[in-house]
Amino acid sequence: MERKNIHRVRQGLLALAALTSLPGGANAQSVTLYGVVDTGVEYVSSIGANKDSVVRVPNVTGTVPSRWGLRGTEDLGGGLKSLFVLESGFAPDSGTSGQGGRLFGRQALVGLSGNWGQVALGRQYTMLFWAMLDADILGPQVYGTGSLDSYIPNARADNAISYKGTFGGLTLGATYSFGRDTVNAGPSPVGTNCAGENPADKSACREWSALIQYATASWGVSAAYDSLRGGPGAFAGLTSSGLKDDRLSVSGYALFDRTKIGVGVLSRNNEGSPTARSELYYAGAAYDVTPAFTIAGQVNYLKYRHSDNKALLYALRGTYALSKRTSVYSTVGYINNDDQLALSVSSGAAGGNPTAGGSQFGVMAGVKHVF
Repeated sequence: MERKNIHRVRQGLLALAALTSLPGGANAQSVTLYGVVDTGVEYVSSIGANKDSVVRVPNVTGTVPSRWGLRGTEDLGGGLKSLFVLESGFAPDSGTSGQGGRLFGRQALVGLSGNWGQVALGRQYTMLFWAMLDADILGPQVYGTGSLDSYIPNARADNAISYKGTFGGLTLGATYSFGRDTVNAGPSPVGTNCAGENPADKSACREWSALIQYATASWGVSAAYDSLRGGPGAFAGLTSSGLKDDRLSVSGYALFDRTKIGVGVLSRNNEGSPTARSELYYAGAAYDVTPAFTIAGQVNYLKYRHSDNKALLYALRGTYALSKRTSVYSTVGYINNDDQLALSVSSGAAGGNPTAGGSQFGVMAGVKHVF
């Protein structure tokens, strides 16, 4: 009797699965499990006053940060769809959760989409991320723009409403957050202790961003503005809702037969810093030597106004695809700081900065697998 009941339950589950997977219905649903595991071994020189060196497995990023996630859509009929994304970042060296220990720290959103665009609610990227995505050739790799401005690979907001729509070649987008960062993770861009949603101070910890972008099959340009409000106890000097950290991004890219080039500038006004105004310039290129082997490089220059603080970072990366999902790579980086800046060449792990005005070299070899 028990075996018969188990058999009936199995038949019922199979029938339900068959019904929910039928195509063409107004309630057709699709859910995808996806992810990236990317890590390797890194050497960084000239750390601290003694100019020590370290060999380590980075816990933040290789060519890209490691993550896994679920995303899905449901066809509601009439061109309307519902959607969700749950994306978790993790440190591949230890298996711990990233983004200040959040379960789904990279994205956690639900929304609706149609031919008019997409509206979403939850933790999600600001428009600065989308503006720099194509022009920043090396992206959030271990030696790149994230070493000079740690907000770039962490441009996300909690408690956010977003809109993004593409009409022909034109894309428009915006976000608004009522409390941009609820997590306290120390003086770190992954958790800045600015929860907001405060009835006594409605401006505290708000975030907003806007995007305008135009793209063709061979080139694209974009501009975005990203504004962070401070609040009591927030990190990075933004301890009051009267203080803002604003970034204006202008960038572009072009595609050729086997080459992609990208250029951009990120202008920043951080009212919580004694050196508030700065510009970050970057220019890079990627070349497909063969269908499996790509070389990419980028030069990044950070300059503070009314100050001698500046940094120049060079990075080069070679990637060989063993398959559609697995690749091996080697990347090198060199940074030269001036005056009081002590930025590390590497954004792969904390605690590897040189002395003020110092230079530093890094090299990493690793493996990336996409699923």
